[in-house]
Amino acid sequence: MTRWLVTGAGGMLGRDVLGVLAGRPEIAVTAADRAALDVTDLAAVRTAVAGHEVVVNCAAWTAVDDAESQEPAAFAANAVGPANLARAAAESGAWLLHVSTDYVFAGDDAGRPYPEDAPIAPLSAYGRTKAAGEWAVRAELPQRHWILRTAWLYGAHGPSFVRTMARLEATRDTVDVVTDQFGQPTWSRDLAERVVAVGTGRVPAGTYHATAGGQASWYDLARAVFAGLGADPDRVRPTTSQAFVRPAPRPAWSVLGHEGWAAAGLPALPPWEDALRRAMAQGWLVDRPPAPAPAR
Repeated sequence: MTRWLVTGAGGMLGRDVLGVLAGRPEIAVTAADRAALDVTDLAAVRTAVAGHEVVVNCAAWTAVDDAESQEPAAFAANAVGPANLARAAAESGAWLLHVSTDYVFAGDDAGRPYPEDAPIAPLSAYGRTKAAGEWAVRAELPQRHWILRTAWLYGAHGPSFVRTMARLEATRDTVDVVTDQFGQPTWSRDLAERVVAVGTGRVPAGTYHATAGGQASWYDLARAVFAGLGADPDRVRPTTSQAFVRPAPRPAWSVLGHEGWAAAGLPALPPWEDALRRAMAQGWLVDRPPAPAPAR
């Protein structure tokens, strides 16, 4: 019996990781949500990690815009927390799987996917704090870590662009979506399955890009959501990032390469279009109000 600790267990990815692990009876799971474990508390982290062979860190500050004005708090969650988990894992002999982000890149290398060893250059406070978390994990636990960078995540257990588009399809005639930011929409369930595959396989320590295959703009993704709902995708209208100024700068190019998966002997995640179809087929995406009763 192998013992796993999952931090951030109440979040979108954490809940999907627990769902995948529920089908693995040979793994005993300790689920720690934010209320159960403050990852910025080193003493508490040491106690929680003790006795586990694998730690999966899904705990993070993910409010990208809020991080611009609250960078110390974001740093505590995204850098101090991973450092504490890595230190505790080093002391106890555990492996740590840490989830990171495409925001560690500047997004200015359009035309080719970022390889896993590409130089990082975060644009935002969120990206800086996540980059610091990666550095801390590598420094504290150089031989027993996996860093999985993901992007454009959506799933059944939290807010996301995909869920927002489904809501807007039901409430607006048209919606304007940017065409000049590109990435890889990634279903959290597919990512959770890879998390478990890495933690249970003989995968070398290192950094892997855990995003869906292919690439899309937010406009492409919105049209695919509308089409999947049986709506006219032309109700999605193209615009540019200049129309949606946000506190935090976004990478214009978040397409990540997947060579690391092949080198580790594991398949990369499926194409984003296939993942979106499978996700939408599960029926969790839209919580529509009941249709009005027909007039008598």
